[in-house]
Formats: sequence, C-alpha cells, structure tokens
Amino acid sequence: MNIVVIGDGGWGTAIAKLLDSYGHTVTVWGPFPDYIEEIRKTRMNSRYLPGIKLASSIRWTATLSSAIPDADVLVLAIPSKFYRDTCETISPLLDTEHTVVVSLTKGVCPVTHQRMSEVAREILKTERVAVLSGPSHAEEVARRIPTAVTCASVNSKLAVEIQTLFNGPRFRVYTTDDVVGVEIGGVVKNVLAIAVGASDGFGFGDNTRAALITRGLAEMMRLGIKMGAKQQTLSGLAGVGDLIVTCTSVHSRNHHVGERLGRGIPLAEIMSSMKMVAEGVDNAKLLHELADQYGVEMPIADVVYRMCYCGLSAEDAVMLLMERTAKPE
Repeated sequence: MNIVVIGDGGWGTAIAKLLDSYGHTVTVWGPFPDYIEEIRKTRMNSRYLPGIKLASSIRWTATLSSAIPDADVLVLAIPSKFYRDTCETISPLLDTEHTVVVSLTKGVCPVTHQRMSEVAREILKTERVAVLSGPSHAEEVARRIPTAVTCASVNSKLAVEIQTLFNGPRFRVYTTDDVVGVEIGGVVKNVLAIAVGASDGFGFGDNTRAALITRGLAEMMRLGIKMGAKQQTLSGLAGVGDLIVTCTSVHSRNHHVGERLGRGIPLAEIMSSMKMVAEGVDNAKLLHELADQYGVEMPIADVVYRMCYCGLSAEDAVMLLMERTAKPE
C-alpha cells in the first residue's frame, strides 16, 4: 500500500520504519525542508530518533501536495497543538473516498476540546478514521522490541483493516470500538506521568510512585467513563498499559519534565531545553478544563496543572494530596 506519515518526529519515524519493513511504500512528511533533506541524505533522524538507521526505501518530503493525493493510508503523527491546522492544510488534497486516516496523536484540541479523531473527521470530512494507541515508545518500536497496542474505530471493519496493516512479528494490534476510551487514556496518562516524574525528582520512592499510578488510574476511569469510555478499555493497553510505561520509562518525555520540576527547575527552562514535545504539559491545562466541564474530581491531575501553570512546588503538591479529607477507596 501507499502510506503517507504526517510528522517526522520519533513516533512518525518509527511507524514509517515499521510499515516499510512490511514492504509498503512509505513517505514521511516534515515541515522543515532543510531537516528533511538531512534525513534523506544521512538516513538518520538524529534529532528525534537518534541511533536508528533508516532504510533508503523510505521517502521523505516537505511538500504535502506531492504526497497526499496518492495515499491509501494517511497516518497523522503530529503534536496535538498543530493537529487542527495541519488537517486544514491537508483537507483540500485528500481523496476521502480512497484514503483511510490513522491518528497516532495523544491530546485534545486546545480550541474546541475535541479529541484528535473528532478533529480529523470534521476537518478532513471523512468517517474512515481509526486511532492507534498503547504502550509504545518510538525508541523501542524502531528497535523491534515486542510491542502491543490497540486500534480503535467505530467502524469495526476499518479497525480490522488497520489491525491487519500494522500487525507484525514484533508489533501486535488489538481492536476495539471504544474510540473515546483509547484517546482519553492517552491524554490522562501523559499528565499523570508528570506527577510520577515530579515524585521521583523530589526523591520519593516506590510507595509514592505506586500510589500515584493507582490513584491516577482512578482519575482516568472517572473522567473516561463520564465522557463515554468503557472501563474495560481503560483497564487495557491504551489505559493502564500506556500509563505504566509512560510513568516508569527512561524514554518518557513527560516523566522527564516532571522529574526536573520535582528538582525545582522552572518549566520554561525545562521546555526550552527539549527538542521533542512533551504532550503532558499542554494536556495538563486542557485536562483541568475537561475535569471542570464534566464535573470530575481529579486531584493528581489538578496538582500537575498547578505545578505547570501556577508555580506550585512538588513539596506543596504532595501536601495538598496527602492532607486531603480521608475517604473510602
């Protein structure tokens, strides 16, 4: 198949490498022509996926009009804050009767609070949209470390088509019709990973980490179910699975942000030193707004919001959580 990946970050590159290894024709689009040319020449994405050699069969372009029209599958792997604008640029070029859209982005639209698949369906004017999510660090997928994820679509036939496309010896795909659960799990876990990172950076231990992950999962469940998700989905790969890996892995950018916050480093300094996007920072503000919109209590997510946007210290965040009114689990 002819597959176009929108986004030359680590995740987009890892997925391009995976699909190329299956024998598909893969083109990756990135916004900066000079950097795309560097990748094309060196066969390395040194900025976002260092140390991984990329096959010469993967095509690279900075021109959307040369890639989009012939795509059988369009894979969206761009940061959530650029997602809507990018879809608006793509829309006039897309053959919606021919092309299937797969969204990899974990976030919420900052303007409308729509989930990413809702943005794609609205702007690209197609119902043929699936979501792929789960515990899947790009660094490990690119090195062919065994990985399992979930593909979600309200169209069960489409979910199976994408499952078949992505499934391989080291990349296992499950299906579900619970698009809400898969996408909300991906949003909440990024914010909770900042909390766990802050705990680790402050010097706390395994007890604290386990408490934050467990009680954080309860917050994910409360919001997800209120928004229409299934508990089974949030107990699976796209929920608790992704939560565990993002809260505990050395590859986690969100944990890295939290760890440095826990050490007292200002957020502006942390973000300016990072090449890649930590979705949890933007997600923290949007999750704060979603929790208020749906009337859901999310104390851990709330202290992450306050650490990122209100100057709350990790020490004070712990006090706020530990001194809350006692209650049943």
